[in-house]
Amino acid sequence: MTILFDDVTMDEAVSSAMESIREEKRCRVVTPNAEFALEAKKNPRFLNILNGSELVLADGISVIYASRIVGRPLRGRVTGVGFAQALAAALAKEGKSLYLLGAKPGVAESAAQRLQESNPGLVIAGTHDGYFREEAPVVEAINTARPDALFVCLGAPKQEYFMEDHGGELNVPVMAGLGGSMDVLAGNVKRAPAFFQKCGMEWLYRLCKEPKRWRRMARLPLYLWDALMWKRKGAK
Repeated sequence: MTILFDDVTMDEAVSSAMESIREEKRCRVVTPNAEFALEAKKNPRFLNILNGSELVLADGISVIYASRIVGRPLRGRVTGVGFAQALAAALAKEGKSLYLLGAKPGVAESAAQRLQESNPGLVIAGTHDGYFREEAPVVEAINTARPDALFVCLGAPKQEYFMEDHGGELNVPVMAGLGGSMDVLAGNVKRAPAFFQKCGMEWLYRLCKEPKRWRRMARLPLYLWDALMWKRKGAK
């Protein structure tokens, strides 16, 4: 079994999320990349959560290459941080609210401030860092804030487990697992320049900035190899 991605553009993904907010429908957003796929290969629970989500966005150039290898090409990447920024802008236009959960203490507050500065009209319903032991008080705080959207930046698969475990309790139409996006939104980590983004080479930029990531990057070709083997076996 494999991850079932939605073949959507950024605009379509944001439009779908906003429609869920307007109609008060539950929409869990996940943003799998090659590392997610390798983890899901050995973690059935994680795989089931990903495939059971309403929006499964292709975050990573390896996913795009793999989709071409298996003959089911996706139209393009929808990165987690790009989705976060685009959804925040859409929320601001309609005066909707956002709750930020994750990262080290103080980071979510910084991200909230920057998002409001760049998106006048955006309502920040609340923030909470990712360093908590008890989940119940966090769920209660989110429900008290009653946000229209929730960014969960706890890292995978913890953030997906959180959304799955509390999806029935949280009164939030849209929940999105966005990994390390909070640090980018807060300005602590810079995204790759536009040239690297357009060429699908953000991974190279990050590797140059953080050489210690080479062990993680070295695993990415395994995903493409899996796609090639999947294709050769004639899987459907």
